[in-house]
Amino acid sequence: EVQLQASGGGLVQTGGSLRLSCARSGFSTDAYTIGWFRQAPGKELEWVSGIKGGGGSTSYADSVKGRFTISRDNAKNTLYLQMNSLQPEDTAVYYCAKSRGVLFTGWGLGNFRIWGKGTQVTVSS
Repeated sequence: EVQLQASGGGLVQTGGSLRLSCARSGFSTDAYTIGWFRQAPGKELEWVSGIKGGGGSTSYADSVKGRFTISRDNAKNTLYLQMNSLQPEDTAVYYCAKSRGVLFTGWGLGNFRIWGKGTQVTVSS
C-alpha cells in the first residue's frame, strides 16, 4: 500500500527555519517523482518543490527558490524539505505527493496524488 506522510511543521518566527519530512512506503522513491505542495488559508494548492524520479533533479517554485531545499534519503525512505528564511506568506499546510506515473509529465497538481493530512507551517511576523 502506498503511503506518504508529511511531518515537521510548526510555529516559527519570520526568518526562521523548519525541516519537513515525508515518510514513504509502498513504492520506490527512485522511480517516482515526489513533489511538495502547500495550501494557504483561502487559497488553492500550489506546487512548491519537487525531486524527479531516476536522476533526482530538483525544481523549485520562484517564490521559494534560494530559500527551500528538497532532498531524499533512500536508506530512510524519507524526503525532506529544508525551509530557511521563512516568511509569513509561507504559512500553509504542506503536503507531499507522488507522481501518478513513473514518466515525468510536469509539476501540475493533476500529475500527482497527495496522501495524508499534511503538516501545518505557521510563520509569525
